Amino acid sequence: MSEVHWIRGAFRRGLIWLVFLGPFFFLSYGSANHYAAARDGVTSFYFVWERGIPLWPWTIIPYWSIDLLYGFAFLCCHDKAETNRLGLRLLSAQLIAVTCFFLWPLHFAFERPAVDGLTGALFSVLTQFDRPYNQAPSLHITLLVIVWRQFSMLEAPSAVRALIHTWAFLIGISVLTTWQHHFIDVPTGLALGLLCLWLWPDTGKTPLRKTNHAKRPALAACYFLGALLVLALALAMGGIWLALGWPALSLALVAFNYAWAGSAGFQKHDGRHSLAARWLFAPYMLGAWINSRLWTRHRPFPDLVANGVWLGRLPTAREFAAWARMRDDETALFDLTAELPAPALPASAYYDGLPCLDLAPVPAQTLLDAAHRIEALRGQNRDVWVACALGYSRSAAAMAAWLHHAEKAASIREAVTLLRQARPQVTLDTDNLARLDEFAHLATQDAH
Repeated sequence: MSEVHWIRGAFRRGLIWLVFLGPFFFLSYGSANHYAAARDGVTSFYFVWERGIPLWPWTIIPYWSIDLLYGFAFLCCHDKAETNRLGLRLLSAQLIAVTCFFLWPLHFAFERPAVDGLTGALFSVLTQFDRPYNQAPSLHITLLVIVWRQFSMLEAPSAVRALIHTWAFLIGISVLTTWQHHFIDVPTGLALGLLCLWLWPDTGKTPLRKTNHAKRPALAACYFLGALLVLALALAMGGIWLALGWPALSLALVAFNYAWAGSAGFQKHDGRHSLAARWLFAPYMLGAWINSRLWTRHRPFPDLVANGVWLGRLPTAREFAAWARMRDDETALFDLTAELPAPALPASAYYDGLPCLDLAPVPAQTLLDAAHRIEALRGQNRDVWVACALGYSRSAAAMAAWLHHAEKAASIREAVTLLRQARPQVTLDTDNLARLDEFAHLATQDAH
C-alpha cells in the first residue's frame, strides 16, 4: 500500500475526528460554563501576586490560534493509528476537564478593562462564548500540550521547530496575559495534558490495559495512601505547599501501576521514558534514585559473578564508562529497572533491558527472556553489567536465571548461593524463589 494512500486515509480519519470533536467540544464546554453561571457562590482561587500580571491585549492572537492548531494537528499525522491516538488524547482531555469543571466550578476574579481595535473585537467574540468559568484545569493549556506534542514530532528544519516551540510558549503565557485564567489553572492544565499523552502513548500499549502479572496490591495501597497524605498536606498548608500536588499525583500513578498497569505504566523503551512519564513520575523517580544511591553508596561498582557477567546497581554514565575502560572486551548493560532511566553509554557499548516493577517478583517468562538475552550478549564476547536500582533483587533474579540457563549452576538454589557469595547483599524472598522455580520449569520446556 503506497504512502500516499496511507496519508489520505489518515486525512479522512482526521476529518471524521474533527466532525465529532468540534460539536462535542462546544456542547460539553458550553454546558459546563452555563452550569457554573447558574450556580450561586462559585468561588475563585488565585494568589495575591497575580494582581500584578499585566493585561497584554495582543496576546489574544496566540490565544485564539489554538483553535486553528487544533485542526491542523491532524494534518501532522502519518497514518490512521497516529490520527486515532491524537483524537483519543483530545477526547480524554475534554472529558476529564469538563468533569472537573462540573465538580469544582471556579470563577475568574478580576474585571478585564475595555480593549479597543482588532484585539478588542477578538475579546468580544471570545466573551460571547467563553464566560469567566471553566478555570482549573485550563483546557487551553491541556490542549496546547497535546497539540504541541503533535507538531513537535514533525521532521522539520531547526528554524521551523524553534518557531513551533516559541509560538507554543506564547500560547501558554497568553492564558494569563489575556486575563482568562489564574495561575493555578496552568500547572493543573499541564498535568492533565501530560496525563492524556501518558494514557495514549506514542510507543507501546495504553496503561489502561490491565496486566496479568507483577502486581502488588499491598504496595499499590501504600502508594495511594501516601498520595492522599501528601495531597492533604498540600491543601492544608496552601500557598507554595500546593506544589506538593505534583508528588501526590506521581505517587497516585505509581499506585495505579502496581494495581493495574504493571511495569508498562512507566513507559520505558530502550532505556528512556516517554515524555509524559518523565514529567508525571519525576518526583517518584527522584526519590527512587536517591534511595538507590543511599543503599549502595559503599558499593557503586558491580561484582563479578561468572564468565564475564557482573551484578550491580544501575550505574551512572561515568561509572559505566570507568568500568568499561577496565574490560578488555566490549561491554553491555542489561537493565531491569522500570522506574529509572538508563545512563548514556559509550559508543561501543550495547544496551538491553526488560523493565520490571521494584519490590515485585520478576515473572517467570521475563526471567526466561532475560536469561536468553544475557547469554546472547555473552555470545558477542561482551562483558555484561546486569543491573536494577540496587542490584540486590530484580537483577539478582535475572542473574540466577542466567546461571541456571548457562549451566553455571546445577539448580536454582546453587545459583542463589553463587550470587550471595559474589554479592552478599542479594535479597531473594520466597516469591522470587517461587518465580525462579517456575522459570526452571519453563526453561526445561523451552529446551525440549
